[in-house]
Amino acid sequence: MNTIKINVLLRQKADLTARLNLLPYEGTIEIKENKSGKYLYMRRREAGKIKSTYVGIFNDDLYAALLRYSKEARELRRLLRKTEKELALLGYEDGELSREVLLNLDFARANMKSNIYEQAVLEGVATTFPQTETIIDGGIINGVSARDVQKILNLKHAWEFILDKDVLRSKSDFYVLSHIARLVNEGFYSEGGNLRAVPVKIGGSSYVPPLPIEADVKEDIESITRSGESAEDIAISICLYCMKSQLFNDGNKRAAVIFSNHFLISHGGGLLVIPEHRVPDFKNLLVRYYEGRDNGEIQEFLKKECIRKM
Repeated sequence: MNTIKINVLLRQKADLTARLNLLPYEGTIEIKENKSGKYLYMRRREAGKIKSTYVGIFNDDLYAALLRYSKEARELRRLLRKTEKELALLGYEDGELSREVLLNLDFARANMKSNIYEQAVLEGVATTFPQTETIIDGGIINGVSARDVQKILNLKHAWEFILDKDVLRSKSDFYVLSHIARLVNEGFYSEGGNLRAVPVKIGGSSYVPPLPIEADVKEDIESITRSGESAEDIAISICLYCMKSQLFNDGNKRAAVIFSNHFLISHGGGLLVIPEHRVPDFKNLLVRYYEGRDNGEIQEFLKKECIRKM
């Protein structure tokens, strides 16, 4: 089998699935009318049954938005079918994930909203948990910048991507990391998953990371993931390596945390999440780590305070 082509198609399939899950509505538009007025519903088949979901009072803007969602959903499903057909032609068959990984997957899905909220706090996004939850669910929040809304939706998209079973079957390599970076940078950089080609400085630190070289990054990630250490230790090492290397123009902490969770979840090792109330402590330790003034404190901090088990 063409392993490289299959991995590309699996990432594409997961990306399309995540985009489909991001749509607030999918199905056929229904307009119901009674004495009090006209109302919009979305009609779709779920588990063999037809289900109508109320959307809102009819107005032209809402109707136009539902038409866009319906059209986008049809196109995404068409591309999914095409991708699945290509995988079948290459001889790919779904493999079973272990019970431990499936339980970890359920654990990650159940905690995804809180994980996204705490990641948003790490990035300085000024939303409350209820506001973050509303944005994730496709609602509209007043008083939150479009940039912060985009960051939260990008985090959701990236988490949906790594929680796809096909992606969990893939090894945690440079290509998965690059795709995660592209997702968290969507709407901010057109090539957000490409390694940076310009020098950067890190605010609050004297450390200046060197320009990343693709061959070296691939080798470094391979070396870390094959070190033979525990899943927790490997996930922490991956996270810190990606943050310190500043591989991309932006979104490095976001990409690093989600990438390390891809490894941890796929090995049934729990989740790595920096708690909201420990973000200032983590940032202080991170600066010391960047500057070579760390004696293993940040690794110990992450292991003790940030690993969540089932």
